[in-house]
Amino acid sequence: MRTAADRIRHAIAFEVIGLILIVSILSLFGFDAAHTGVLGVAFSILATGWNYIYNLWFDKAMVKMTGRTEKKQKHRILHAVLFELGLLWVTLPAIAWWLNISLWQAFLMDIGLVAFYLVYAYVYNLAYDKVFPINEGKLVTQ
Repeated sequence: MRTAADRIRHAIAFEVIGLILIVSILSLFGFDAAHTGVLGVAFSILATGWNYIYNLWFDKAMVKMTGRTEKKQKHRILHAVLFELGLLWVTLPAIAWWLNISLWQAFLMDIGLVAFYLVYAYVYNLAYDKVFPINEGKLVTQ
């Protein structure tokens, strides 16, 4: 397993590279890079905080309803869908207001961002594992 320092490097690099790519792509569509950059940083912080709070709430609900936190396939699907809906509820009006676009345009943009981050996360993690391979001889359980 990876060390705590490696996990921190992984998370920070993921956010920074993702933000650079998103701001660059949006600027190709006529959005101001500084304007979208501020929004991107704010959403990155928001998503990280929401992730912590949401997972805590979801685990507590799992314990209350099932007596455990072990998730089956249906729980994982519900977990992912509710997480994205919760984030969408906050980000959609913020995107529309900040970029001065309609809610429909903000929704389409949000769907595009989700699609981008699905592909980006796969490629990033594949590349990260090649550049920073796990030393199987030194397994760390943190």
